[in-house]
Amino acid sequence: MDRIKALRLFTRVVDLGSFSRAALELGIGQPAATKQVARMEQELGARLLHRSTHGVSPTDVGIRYYEKCKLIVHHDEEARSVAALTQSQVQGTLRISTSVAFGRRVLAPMVLDFMRDHALLTVDLSFDDRYVNLVEQGVDVAVRMGRLADSSLGATYLGNSPWVVVASAAYLERRGAPVRPEALADHAALVYSTAQGDAIWHFAGSGAQTLAIPVKERLRSNNLSVLLDAARDGFGIAVLPRYVADEDLRLGAILPLLEDWRLPGQEIHAVYPSPRMVPAKVQELVAWLKGRFRDEWWRADMRGAMSHEQSR
Repeated sequence: MDRIKALRLFTRVVDLGSFSRAALELGIGQPAATKQVARMEQELGARLLHRSTHGVSPTDVGIRYYEKCKLIVHHDEEARSVAALTQSQVQGTLRISTSVAFGRRVLAPMVLDFMRDHALLTVDLSFDDRYVNLVEQGVDVAVRMGRLADSSLGATYLGNSPWVVVASAAYLERRGAPVRPEALADHAALVYSTAQGDAIWHFAGSGAQTLAIPVKERLRSNNLSVLLDAARDGFGIAVLPRYVADEDLRLGAILPLLEDWRLPGQEIHAVYPSPRMVPAKVQELVAWLKGRFRDEWWRADMRGAMSHEQSR
C-alpha cells in the first residue's frame, strides 16, 4: 500500500472508530487494514490508536498525527481535482445528501440538470430527514434547511425558503377564514413536527410586530406531503414551504391565508466537510446551485424556466 493510501486508511479508521468499517469503505480486508496501521506505528515508534472491544480511538500522539494526515489527504484530493479542472472536466463520484421533501421536489431536478453538463460525473444522491454526519457517511456536500449550528464544517448560503399558511376552500366554507393569526387558535391545525415551532406558529406583521400562536393539532406529521394531502382534503390549516404548496396553490386546490403576515423562512445552505480544502467537484456544484435560488425559485414553472435558460 502506498503512503497516501496508508494515510487515508488511518484517517478513516479514526473518523469511523472502526477498522472493519474503514476497510469495507476502502475496499480492502480488515486484517490488511489492521496490519497496515500496526506497520505505521512500528515505523513511527509510537502507539497511534487505543484498541478495545468497543472500537478504536486515537492516542494523544495519534490525534496530532491524524490532524497532519488529514491535511495531506485533503491536499492529495485537491491536487486530483485541480488536474481534472485543468482539462475542464468534473469527474469521479459526487455524494450529495439532503432532506426528503426538498430533495425530491427541488434538488433532484437541479442535480439532473447539473449532470447533463458533466458527463464524466457519477452522483450518489441520498434523502434523509435525520442529521447526517458528513465525515462518517463520506458525503461530499449536503444541502440543508434552517439556520446552521456553529461547527468546523464549510458552508455556503444559497437562498431562503419561504413558508405559507394554506387550507382548502371546502374547509374554509365550513369553518371560515381566519383574518388575523390569533384566530388560528380556533381552527384545526396540521402541524409539521420538525420545524416552525411545532404547535406554536410564529408570524411577523408590519414593522416590528410579532406573534406566537399556539394551535390545536388535528394532525401532526414529519412528512410534508402528508400535510399537503390533509390540507387539500379539508382536514385543517397547514403551514407549508412554498416549494411544497406552490403547484396546489396555482391550481386552486388550496388557498393562501393571512397574506399580510410573514412566517419565518428557512435558510438554504450547501454544507461540506471542510471549509479549507473543498474538492473541485463540490466547488462546481455549489457555485452552480447559488444561481438557482433567486427570485421566486419555489415556483415549479420558474424552476423549469431556469433549467431551460441554463441549458441553452
